[in-house]
Amino acid sequence: MKSLKRVVGWLLRSLLMLAMGPTLAATITGSAHDFTASAWSGGRICVACHAPHKTDTTIADAPLWNHTSSAATYTLYSSPTLKATISQPGGGSKLCLSCHDGTIAVNSFGGVTGTTMISPANNIGTNLKASHPIGFTYDTALATANGSLFDPASKTVTIGSGTQTKTGTVNAMLLYGNKMECGSCHDVHNTFTVGALGTGLVKVDPAGSKICLSCHNK
Repeated sequence: MKSLKRVVGWLLRSLLMLAMGPTLAATITGSAHDFTASAWSGGRICVACHAPHKTDTTIADAPLWNHTSSAATYTLYSSPTLKATISQPGGGSKLCLSCHDGTIAVNSFGGVTGTTMISPANNIGTNLKASHPIGFTYDTALATANGSLFDPASKTVTIGSGTQTKTGTVNAMLLYGNKMECGSCHDVHNTFTVGALGTGLVKVDPAGSKICLSCHNK
């Protein structure tokens, strides 16, 4: 009976996704983080990251955290023109990397050690030199020193698409404690994203480098 209910639930979700078409912003259902089709999820979306009971309450940046955390030390981005001070990823970025650095199985949650690793296409690895830098303070002082960044305290940006948008300063919309993190560009829950599937859950349309120009002034 439970199996039948699970199949019926999956069919209903599939029909809903088809009816909604390719734009699924404002819902995690049908997004890259909808794990219901994975055998290890038990047909559940949230369980890989969150659970209502017996969760890790030491994780301050995520409520009811359920996934195994990565203990990796990362090779950080560097550049001779870099004005920011880069540190090891922390906060929400470390939560993202608990799957995306490829050292912890995506189904390692609830105290169970899984064996299903993230796909190569979504595996960032522990060498972050080839990725946009994260874990640094982006403030008025950095914008002034850099010369090619907008002041995040005054530059405004709109995140999301369709009827699900929000506008505010870069500091309010993209930064976390004044820091650039994974969540600055990506919305893990697909709430304020550009909506189209396959765009990496980005908050601002990458077409025409709009997402880059939210912070960079050239």
